[in-house]
Amino acid sequence: MAITGVHALLYSSEPEKLREVLRDVFGWDHVDAGGGWLIFALPPAEMGVHPAMEEGGVGTHEITFLCDDLDATLAELESKGVPRTEETANERFGKVCRVQLPGGVKVMVYEPAHPTAI
Repeated sequence: MAITGVHALLYSSEPEKLREVLRDVFGWDHVDAGGGWLIFALPPAEMGVHPAMEEGGVGTHEITFLCDDLDATLAELESKGVPRTEETANERFGKVCRVQLPGGVKVMVYEPAHPTAI
């Protein structure tokens, strides 16, 4: 099979500002695909498959960011202007919180309590 990677998309009403956060706050490597359209190299990734929430439904898709120490990661993100949108919670799968990225993009950041594939 010739699947060589995953290309994820985030939709934002402030794409330039979100690209700045991914470049300057997260420090992700990137290439300019032309005209300032940045494509980011992602850290190692894994993918889980969950059941759809509604019977016969196809569900939704979600991107979450893994970290080794949620409290330290949130403190660093907040110091760089990335606010959390909720209090930290302990879930069955790990310690979680959501943060607000530019353009209304909310993503979960979590410290897994389960073995990871990476």
